[in-house]
Amino acid sequence: MPTFLAAAIAYLLGAIPFGYLLVKWRTGADVRAAGSGNIGATNVLRTTGRGAGVATLLLDIAKGYVAVWIAGQLTHNRPLAISLAALAVMAGHAYPVFLKFKGGKAVASFIGAFLYLTPLPLAAVLIVFVVVVAWTRHISMGSIVAAATLPLAVWLIQMPELPLVVACIIAGAFVIYKHSSNIQRLRAGTEHMFIFGARKS
Repeated sequence: MPTFLAAAIAYLLGAIPFGYLLVKWRTGADVRAAGSGNIGATNVLRTTGRGAGVATLLLDIAKGYVAVWIAGQLTHNRPLAISLAALAVMAGHAYPVFLKFKGGKAVASFIGAFLYLTPLPLAAVLIVFVVVVAWTRHISMGSIVAAATLPLAVWLIQMPELPLVVACIIAGAFVIYKHSSNIQRLRAGTEHMFIFGARKS
C-alpha cells in the first residue's frame, strides 16, 4: 500500500502545472496558446521571459525531487517504490489531471526525480546536455541525447538494482517519445533555436 500511495502522491505533485500557473499569474495569458503550446520551462522562457522560465524550471525540478523523496520516506527507499514514483511524477507532468491531461514533456521532472535516485550519473548526463545544446543550439536535441544517455550512465557509474535500471530505460524512452514532434522539426531543419533571454523578464 505505501508503494501505491507514494506513486499517487508523485503523480499529483507532477500534475501541478507550474509553467501554466506562473504565466497565468504574471500575464493572464494561457502559455499553451503561444509558442510551442507547451507548459514547460523552455516555452515559458520563450514566450514570457527568463524570470518566469527559470522559475518554472526550478519548480518542475523540485517537484520531481520531492515526489521521489516522499516515496523514499514512505517506503524506506524501497527501490521499486522510488522507481515507480519517478515515473509517476513524470506522467503527472506530461498528463496532468488539472489540465485535462495535456501537459509538458517531463524533462525537468525527469531531472528532479533522478537527481534523487542517481545524482552522479545525472550530473554526467547534464554535462552531455549542456555540450549538445551549446553545439546545436537546440534544447530538444540536448534533452533527447540526455534521456538516451542516462540508462547507460546509471549502469556504468552506479550499478543499481533492477527496478532502477528499468525506470531509467522507461523514463528515457518516455522523454524521447514526448519529443516526437521536435524530432520531426529537427529533421526538417525547422526546430526552434535556443537563445537564453530572448525576451525581457
